[in-house]
Parts: sequence; C-alpha cells; structure tokens
Amino acid sequence: MGENIRKAKKEDLERITEIYNQSIKKGNLTGDLKTYETSERLPWFNLHLNERFPIFVYENEGYVVGYAYLSVYRGGRGAFEDVAEISYYIDFEFHGNNIGSKLIQHSLEFAKESGFHSIVAILLKINKKSIGLLNKFGFEKWGELPEIANLHGKFVNHLYYGKKL
Repeated sequence: MGENIRKAKKEDLERITEIYNQSIKKGNLTGDLKTYETSERLPWFNLHLNERFPIFVYENEGYVVGYAYLSVYRGGRGAFEDVAEISYYIDFEFHGNNIGSKLIQHSLEFAKESGFHSIVAILLKINKKSIGLLNKFGFEKWGELPEIANLHGKFVNHLYYGKKL
C-alpha cells in the first residue's frame, strides 16, 4: 500500500471537501449543518497556505483518503500565539486503518517542531471515536460547554481537549 502524508495542494481541495461533507451528512462529527461546494471552501483552504498552519493530506495509492490541519486558536490575541487547534477527517471507507492516528502523530510532531506550546481539539461529546483517538495521544479534557450545539433540534455538549507539547 503506497501511503504518504504531505502538505495539501489546491488540487486536493475537491477531495478534502468531499471528505468533510461526509462528516456533515453523518450529523454528529462537526458543527456544520449543511454541506459545502468546493468553491465555498476556498477561503478556508487559502488560510492554510502558510508554513505555520498547514493542511496535511494522507494518500493511499495517490488518492487522498484523509486530512488533518492546524488552525489559529483565538486569532489576533497575542497570548494564544503558541496554541494551535487540530482537526482531522477521514473518508468513511478508510476508517479503522490507523489513518487518523498517523495524521495526528504527524501534526503533533510538526506542531512541536514549529514551537507550539499546546494543541487543542474542539469536538462534540457524542463523537466517541474522536475522543478515544485524542486520549490515545495523551490529550485530556480541559473543558465542556453543556448542550451548546444544536444538531437539528438535539442539543449536545461541546468539549475542549488539550495537550501540552
């Protein structure tokens, strides 16, 4: 199996959008409620065309099957410059193949080498698989906002997980 993790290129955006839309349709993996067209994701993608907050894609035989990215946490507030938020999404057909683990490990190594002090992950409490994955990498629950996310009439908690590097 030809596997590779690399920084995303503009040509990957359509595939990245497809993978993200899978999570939206599932209904319990993200706070977004409606799917995106690839063109709608371009501003988000362009924010990550820098050295500090990249998008990493995971390829299997040259086909993007997952991605992870670091984002600014509390942008514009200097006290949080050494903190990044991590997010990751895997094509449902490739769940259970350790791709999420490989992307998180790669992202954490990159973050540490880049001088970040802490990494946060913000997720829905009903996303049990992601909680388990974060725990595997030493993330801890740092906070919980009760019933703050409205997923089509069902209110769920929002969690903050964190890890010091």
